[in-house]
Amino acid sequence: MPPSDSLLPALTALPVLGAAAVAGAFVGAVTGGGVTAFLLPVLVLYTNIQDAVPIVTLSLVTASVSRVWFYRKQLVLPVVAWMSLGSLPATLLGAWLFTRAPAGPLTRLLGAMLLAAVVWRWARPQPPGRFGAPWFLPVGAAFGFLNGISAAVGSMLAPFFLAYGLRKGHYVGTLGLCVFLIQVAKLAVFGSMSFLRTPQIVTGLALVPCMVLGTWLGERLVTRMSERAFERIMEAVMVLAGLWFLVRGEG
Repeated sequence: MPPSDSLLPALTALPVLGAAAVAGAFVGAVTGGGVTAFLLPVLVLYTNIQDAVPIVTLSLVTASVSRVWFYRKQLVLPVVAWMSLGSLPATLLGAWLFTRAPAGPLTRLLGAMLLAAVVWRWARPQPPGRFGAPWFLPVGAAFGFLNGISAAVGSMLAPFFLAYGLRKGHYVGTLGLCVFLIQVAKLAVFGSMSFLRTPQIVTGLALVPCMVLGTWLGERLVTRMSERAFERIMEAVMVLAGLWFLVRGEG
């Protein structure tokens, strides 16, 4: 089922969505992820999954551009190149499958992926000892496909980026550029499949200032505070949202 053509109810909830976007972009600027965890559950409260994911995708483009700009001097381009070789074709396939699936299974899938992302973070999987840039090709392929169909797996990349030696600005900026390219690929699929319509575009654009503000605030604080508190808040939100999506998907 394609997205709706109505600007309501999403636009009537812009203050709430804006607050969620600021929170997600803020945490994302500190930890590299968080936009989906904060914004997607709030969007689904007011609309359906087919409307919510394109709006989140537009928001992730904005957040990623902001991160790339703020950390432009710390980008690690070999990682971006290898990651993109694997992720972009897989993203196109995953996003196409998303446009073909019914709402109920998609909602449950989103819930399962949010919960799996938290388990993955706590399991702290160890990449190969000699983890060089070429490893990001298969990692990118797996991530691109899952991101294409769920948009909720950003934190799963953390062990691989950390194993490569990326920290703070290098981590956030490089991940931001990788995510930006993936979201552009998703938008291309959504546009070609009529999943990106005026209501989704207007709502996504309305959240742009919130995304930029949240990223700016996070960048200001990233060197001064621990990431642990933000990670725990993000994980709690992901667990609650994941459980709610699983229940909602049955309805």
